[in-house]
Amino acid sequence: MQARIRVVVAKPGLDGHDRGAKVVARALRDAGMEVVYTGLHQTPEQIVETAIQEDADAVGLSVLSGAHMTLFRRVIELLAERDASDIVVFGGGIIPADDIAELESLGVAKIFTPGATTASIIEWVRANVTEPVS
Repeated sequence: MQARIRVVVAKPGLDGHDRGAKVVARALRDAGMEVVYTGLHQTPEQIVETAIQEDADAVGLSVLSGAHMTLFRRVIELLAERDASDIVVFGGGIIPADDIAELESLGVAKIFTPGATTASIIEWVRANVTEPVS
């Protein structure tokens, strides 16, 4: 029997706009995934701790503040430090095209930019995040 994919959806940093994160969290939940939404103003340390405590398969980060390079990098570093690099990190928000390749080289599996559909996000998560066996 397959367990459901568990995703932590997080809003790191000082960005106070979370509508997109909530829409994605609800879409993933409605698609049958277990979703933990951390709320606003989370530190990378809080996000990683939540991901580990919740036994997450993936972390979805939403950044609209322009601090994506720093915040994504720190989440990736902390996951590695905690021996949790198997947790897939993906994200979205206002991220310039020039930064996407660098984020991917840091270990971010996928970046969704404005206009991405919830269907495309769900499809990508199903195809790229391994469901645990229970």
